[in-house]
Amino acid sequence: MNEGPSVLDIAKMIDHSLLHPTMTDAEVREGLKLSRDCRCATACIKPYHVPMASELLAGSDVGVCAVAGFPHGNSHTRIKVLETELAIDEGATEIDTVVNNGKVLGGDWDYVRSELRAINEACVGKGAILKVIFENDFLREEQIVRLCEICTELQVAFVKTSTGYGFVKQASGQYAYQGATLGHLKLMRERSGSNVQVKAAGGVRTLDDTLKVRELGVTRIGATATVAILQEAVKRGFPGPVPVGVKSADGRSGPSGY
Repeated sequence: MNEGPSVLDIAKMIDHSLLHPTMTDAEVREGLKLSRDCRCATACIKPYHVPMASELLAGSDVGVCAVAGFPHGNSHTRIKVLETELAIDEGATEIDTVVNNGKVLGGDWDYVRSELRAINEACVGKGAILKVIFENDFLREEQIVRLCEICTELQVAFVKTSTGYGFVKQASGQYAYQGATLGHLKLMRERSGSNVQVKAAGGVRTLDDTLKVRELGVTRIGATATVAILQEAVKRGFPGPVPVGVKSADGRSGPSGY
């Protein structure tokens, strides 16, 4: 018998990502249903989809995660705070915001701290939690460490590796990104306080990827391959009920409500 995590444990690690800029309302609606049927931790959506998500996920155990200052983090602090407050007022329970990487790279840590404090206070004051996206592809290790220290000082809920859209120009002239690397995740876990959780986003596409980051202490992942990850968990005999949105190779599905 598999003594590792249950299928539901894996599902509750997943923020199902519905952030691609070309997604239509119909596609987002379908993704929200999938998030609910798979019993993910949250559905991660763009700000204007919060009302839809709040309606479609009502009564479930799936949260609404909205992004703010996404994907490049360059909005005025006041706009990030207002975007955060509006999303929570419309039903978001979690906010993923992007740091101002120009300020990080320029070493303006007072600005970075002040902005993150304002956003975190907006979340906490309205009963939501904050995840801070670093965009590690842009940063040096010492900058990642400094951000972990600031987020620990401010008692944010999560630090997060990437947006999935932090493309860097390569020597070939093409743009690419690494996203969540094992080295960066280990560093973030080691240098963040025990009350700060770690989210891996960008490149976590399989069950094996998920288990590897879980071993490092990651408690949440951003994923679009949600069904494939959970189907593989069922196929390998992970214990527990199977969410209705997941089918194993033999067609087994969970009971109603799971």
